[in-house]
Amino acid sequence: MRLIGLRRLHLNVASDMSNSSVLYANFNQQTGDLERSEIFRIADRLAEQLRLTAAERDQRGGSPQHERKLVRESGLLRYWIPKGLGGLGGNWPDLYQIIRTFARVDSSVAQVFAFQFLMLASIRLYGSQFQSETLLRETAERNWWWGNALNPLDKRTVATRQGNHYLFHGQKSFCSGALHSDRLIVSGLDSETGKLLIAAVDTARDGIHLFDDWDNFGQRQSDSGSADFNNVRVEACELLMDPGPLSSPFSALRSLVAQLIFTNIYLGLAEGAIAEAVNYTRESGRVWSGSLASKVEEDPYMLLHYGQLHAGLQATRVLTDHAALLLDAAWAKGLALTEEERGEVALAVFTAKVHATQSGLDTTSKIFELTGPRATTARLRLDRYWRNLRVYSLHDPVDYKYQELGNWVLNKRYPTPGFYS
Repeated sequence: MRLIGLRRLHLNVASDMSNSSVLYANFNQQTGDLERSEIFRIADRLAEQLRLTAAERDQRGGSPQHERKLVRESGLLRYWIPKGLGGLGGNWPDLYQIIRTFARVDSSVAQVFAFQFLMLASIRLYGSQFQSETLLRETAERNWWWGNALNPLDKRTVATRQGNHYLFHGQKSFCSGALHSDRLIVSGLDSETGKLLIAAVDTARDGIHLFDDWDNFGQRQSDSGSADFNNVRVEACELLMDPGPLSSPFSALRSLVAQLIFTNIYLGLAEGAIAEAVNYTRESGRVWSGSLASKVEEDPYMLLHYGQLHAGLQATRVLTDHAALLLDAAWAKGLALTEEERGEVALAVFTAKVHATQSGLDTTSKIFELTGPRATTARLRLDRYWRNLRVYSLHDPVDYKYQELGNWVLNKRYPTPGFYS
């Protein structure tokens, strides 16, 4: 199967990347042969580049086109794709570590990067083996960026059958990563049956219009604008409906992949916030007039509160990494995965997520009590950690995760598989 409308990708390494361009070139030449440590070194190098302009770009908003170009050139877009299909054969725990690495310095780019793999996971879980192998192989070969236009809560897009194809017509919101992507995962409601149809299409397909209209106070460069579909032709072979969404405990892992993406980004934000606070305290902190300490690093209340924040983050790390290991093991089971095994992963993921949300919001707010009024200068934009976490966490209310955990505690009922649970 060759899906229609494929575009060839022509990469030009930026002249200003100096040593990084050499590193990334070596990466692309050695696909599948790099050691795990080398991959993490590339991710760390890329994160450092993102950090240099993160505050400025947060103020500017818009689309991080240059940064997405750096990610593409790094070769990491193919990280999770199996080696036999041209990728690096990465696993979920390590991928989440890379996402968290980016989130510490730039949670917007981390979100766009993470959604690349949520889309690839969707292909694997919802499509046939032939579709999955074909699209993953082409993604590795062409270094494609994938964007999201699925959003099952937004039911404004309708799919109407026309012989052997469908016409998708309507709008979508919160299309993270769609802008400047090469391929899209899209959804629409079948006009006859009301069933949700999901497809993989070329972003440049006639009738697809993507808008740079995301202007929220957080995640300001996550390319999460809206989309309009004007009678977009979708071939039957492009539908990811064999076996389709929620067709088995294995296919229902998609929501857990997504929930753990959120969790790692929240955790990365909190880790980034406390790292910046520590640096500021050491370099610019002042002892309060009533303190008996001679240096700010020895103030007992400073030590107390940094210790509290550390304890909260350390607990979140343990829960989050444990959930990633369980997810990876469940993924390896494929269609042999049972409902109970899927349920255990869900409980672990949701426990980590509620902890990451609450401890993250506490950390990103409390750092100002430790850094003081001078740290509120707009130039530093330290508030971006709280703003980013606050905006991102509102898209999936944490109260419902507590409710699902409570239902297990009282009634021994696992979370019901869905697009968000």
